[in-house]
Amino acid sequence: MASSPTNDSDRVSAGGAGSARVDSWIWAVRLTKTRSQAATACRAGHVRVNGERVKPAQPVKPGDQVRLFHAGRERVVEVKRVLAKRVGAPVAAEAYTDHSPPPPPREHTALAGVRDRGAGRPTKRERRDLDQLRGLRP
Repeated sequence: MASSPTNDSDRVSAGGAGSARVDSWIWAVRLTKTRSQAATACRAGHVRVNGERVKPAQPVKPGDQVRLFHAGRERVVEVKRVLAKRVGAPVAAEAYTDHSPPPPPREHTALAGVRDRGAGRPTKRERRDLDQLRGLRP
């Protein structure tokens, strides 16, 4: 029996029924840098599909809402197109609708303290002063 030639639609959808693994889809649309990061996020409970915590092998299909907490930010996306393979950024952006809240402004993020090289750990008094400056202590 001769096999049929592959076309672009075979690479776009997985499983034949228009679904793909959630970890693979998150990686394919570039929400995470690696597929293992996406699978780890699923196992840790940081991924929800339609409000349910999912395992990495959970299938996603068009119309599903995917919530991902990654890199200190929550991403809320709606699946428009299922991708099985990683694609370029312009094509990946067309595969979902982003409903994420905007990231916090840069001035609202905590600044990391800078210490002189070789200064060692802060003393108890310096830690108290830093906590008071950050608003953690009255």
